[in-house]
Amino acid sequence: MATADVGPRADTAAAGSVKVWDPLVRVLHWSLAGCFALAYVTGEEILSLHQVAGYGIVAIVGARALWGLVGPRYARFDDFVPGPGRLIGYLRDLLAGRPRRYLGHNPAGGAMIVALLAGLLGTGASGILTLYGGDAFEELHEVAANITLTLVLLHIAGVILSSLLHHENLVRAMITGFKRV
Repeated sequence: MATADVGPRADTAAAGSVKVWDPLVRVLHWSLAGCFALAYVTGEEILSLHQVAGYGIVAIVGARALWGLVGPRYARFDDFVPGPGRLIGYLRDLLAGRPRRYLGHNPAGGAMIVALLAGLLGTGASGILTLYGGDAFEELHEVAANITLTLVLLHIAGVILSSLLHHENLVRAMITGFKRV
């Protein structure tokens, strides 16, 4: 279960900050971002590079799914994947302008992670199927890629919104692993 702010622990970088995201979560996050961007922009233009990036995405999603089961607290799905009630409550509070701050992922962020991983996996799987089913799967792959791009853009908007609402730089936190307490 995700919790709001907690006191500092032994793994603080500086007074008032605490380590939230471990190195593997951060490397997988930025690797997924890079592979998806590369796959999206290369498309049919540089097919070999597009395919390598696509296989990379599938492998990274697999690694992230495993880490979501056995990784440290804030990496685990049971810490941040919300039930419908928690998600709706958080979104209601967000619309009212009073969302609760979470040290890890907030319920909307947790739901977005699940949606992004599913979208990335669906895009990768449909891409692999184009190798065997040709045209029958190309349209599905393109639709999946565009849905995933929409999710990525919503994710970025959510990060910006949450950063502004809570006066913190979430991009920096995903680079350093530390958030303010």
